[in-house]
Amino acid sequence: MLNTFAKIAAVTAFALAAPVTSALAQGGPLRIDITQGVIEPMPVAIPQFVAETASAAELAAQLTQVVADDLVGTGLFREIPREAHISRVSNFGAPVQYADWKAINAQALITGAVSTDASGRLIVKFRLHDVFASTEMGDGLQFAGTTDGWRRMAHKVSDQVYSRITGEGPYFDSRVVYVAEQGPKDNRQKRLAIMDYDGANTSYLTGGNSIVLAPRFSPTGDRVLYTSYETGFPRIYVMDVGSATRRALEEQPGTMSFAPRFAPDGNTVIFSLTEGGNTDIYSLNLATGQRARLTSAPSIETAPSFSPDGSRIVFESDRSGSQQLYIMSAGGGEPTRISFGAGRYGTPVWSPRGDLVAFTKQNKGRFHIGVMRTDGSEERLLTASFLDEGPTWSPNGRVIMFTRETQGAGGSSSLYSVDISGRNLKRVTTPGGGSDPAWSPLQR
Repeated sequence: MLNTFAKIAAVTAFALAAPVTSALAQGGPLRIDITQGVIEPMPVAIPQFVAETASAAELAAQLTQVVADDLVGTGLFREIPREAHISRVSNFGAPVQYADWKAINAQALITGAVSTDASGRLIVKFRLHDVFASTEMGDGLQFAGTTDGWRRMAHKVSDQVYSRITGEGPYFDSRVVYVAEQGPKDNRQKRLAIMDYDGANTSYLTGGNSIVLAPRFSPTGDRVLYTSYETGFPRIYVMDVGSATRRALEEQPGTMSFAPRFAPDGNTVIFSLTEGGNTDIYSLNLATGQRARLTSAPSIETAPSFSPDGSRIVFESDRSGSQQLYIMSAGGGEPTRISFGAGRYGTPVWSPRGDLVAFTKQNKGRFHIGVMRTDGSEERLLTASFLDEGPTWSPNGRVIMFTRETQGAGGSSSLYSVDISGRNLKRVTTPGGGSDPAWSPLQR
């Protein structure tokens, strides 16, 4: 049965996907309209960023590659090979020879420069050019930081380019917390890990001595909620990401707590609690410790997720006889059912934009990641496979990451992402297996 409670009890996980098409807006200002399907990615030229100091040469090459990987990874851009470039950019301030870039059919050109100052700080400058209009798009920008933070600066450049061309919010400068998995399926080690959105810079937040599930970021990205089995029963913990210190959310003998998630204000947590054989949704004020029961039914109520404004909660329940999605006021009360398609629905997550709910669906032996409007209309299935589960939204609400699990005794779990149009399905690289991803907000 597809539900978070069953997952907690059985300590299992899920996943998978399949792409669709998309279309590139042509004519007028340089712009990709990603509300349509993209037929052909936009050709973009990204000459290696100029190293303005000798010490910055290696970082300039690495930075340029990350910017290219970010943009190409969206499926919206195609990098023109550097050997095809006619102009050689050796001076960041030199005039752009637009005719040379038009000749190789580049629509966008990104130029940049990297240097280190006397104190050892890294300085990154970039400009974005509309080749066919022969003009610069917006003002050039400069970022500064430590050399250790060079990947973040590359992501910031990519975010600016992506936003200026698509009109969408940024998402590259973000992180993902997930459950890192290792070992055979019947004896799998699970521990919390955190990484950049693209799988780089992985580090581990917990050891492998006990099973962990369902990590969730706070709205500011500095804390993580998760469920641990270290006491033998599921219990929720809250961890400070920077120090890796943690504490139990609450101690209630004879109960099981799981499926936690922060409210948008970061001061309240909602979660499921099983007591006396009944599973309902509760809220907890982190400052006062005051707990409130939000549902009261003989059915299983779990996987709650707040709307971005904090006024409503979407959750899954089998009160109708099968797994379905419901929305209620943040203070509780009578919920409204929003899922009515064939099959069972679970793990709902409200989009950061507030317009959609992502979910897991099981129907006719197949699992899907899908989205629907908050009134249940316009349901779209983005993936189809043996096992898909646990969607999480990018900070801009354009991309969904989830878990894919392959079939059989030797099956493994991996992280995948897909655009909400159903295109650009791809695996996210992790050191080993992975499940239960949760996307952070943009880093600060």
